[in-house]
Amino acid sequence: MKKFLLATVGLIALSMSAPASAADLAARPYTKAPPAIAAVYDWSGFYVGANGGWGSARNCWDLLLPPAPALAEGCHDATGGTAGGQVGYRWQTGTFVFGVEAQGNWADFRGSNGTLPPPTGIFTNETKINAFGLFTGQVGYAWNNALLYVKGGGAVTSNRYNQYFTATGVLANSSGDETRWGGVVGVGLEYGFAPNWSAAIAYDHMFMQDKDVTLTTPIGAFPTSERVSQNVDLVTVRVNYRWGGPVIARY
Repeated sequence: MKKFLLATVGLIALSMSAPASAADLAARPYTKAPPAIAAVYDWSGFYVGANGGWGSARNCWDLLLPPAPALAEGCHDATGGTAGGQVGYRWQTGTFVFGVEAQGNWADFRGSNGTLPPPTGIFTNETKINAFGLFTGQVGYAWNNALLYVKGGGAVTSNRYNQYFTATGVLANSSGDETRWGGVVGVGLEYGFAPNWSAAIAYDHMFMQDKDVTLTTPIGAFPTSERVSQNVDLVTVRVNYRWGGPVIARY
């Protein structure tokens, strides 16, 4: 009985001392949570892509009969579809993005107007743009995976100029293929929808200036000289694939 009482008293004493011992333990040290990491889109790297859209070229023809002044023959819009590709490189510093790009497109822009005298007459002048290229630099501002940019540089078009008899549609004079150089300015809005993929819509205006063109008949006789001015407006949708880190860590 005595041993039982001693064991009971010991258990009671042990249970009373346990909370006190726990209270005497040092508090757990506070550990600060790691800072949050935000994923930031990085536009740097090489990219390649495809584009397609619509274009319209404004063409005005003047017949050259020196020493007489040029004789205005009227204007027309050569419109149609286009498809092609682009390759470039961008580098980002802060929120600013800089880049260079080369673009080449097949095109089917064509239009015509009657002339001598316009809008109807003996002849119909026709302009075709078969292809064009753009070589531009870019400056942009990025909001994470959204990029607004402007661009400017050189442009080249491949053209053909034909002149038909209005009444019959028979070819009267033709220039063959002609290459014309000029300038371009544009703006685009691009959105990164996946780690290395982006889509954009772009507008470009090409200043192709005036150029003197010699038209010859199918048999090469009686060539005529025309001064043709040309400006081109383009709207394209673009998809790009970029090599480079899609995101960077920002604390």
